[in-house]
Amino acid sequence: MKKTSILILFILSILLVSQFSVEAQCSLCTKTAQQMGEKPAQGMNSGILYLMMMPFVIVGFIGFRWWKYNKAIEEQS
Repeated sequence: MKKTSILILFILSILLVSQFSVEAQCSLCTKTAQQMGEKPAQGMNSGILYLMMMPFVIVGFIGFRWWKYNKAIEEQS
């Protein structure tokens, strides 16, 4: 039950966050994007967001594997 509620809460938070427009550009990237136009600027912003999320995904995966490994060791004891 606890896992299900955490999963539902996580999915709802992702859905709520995805409803808002997120801009992940520094001031230099913003000036460059303004000169490029609307479509390339959106692509650039999506690329920046993608690159920003990769370290979080990697650390989350490592943390999950570590937690699962420790849980298996505790169950054996």
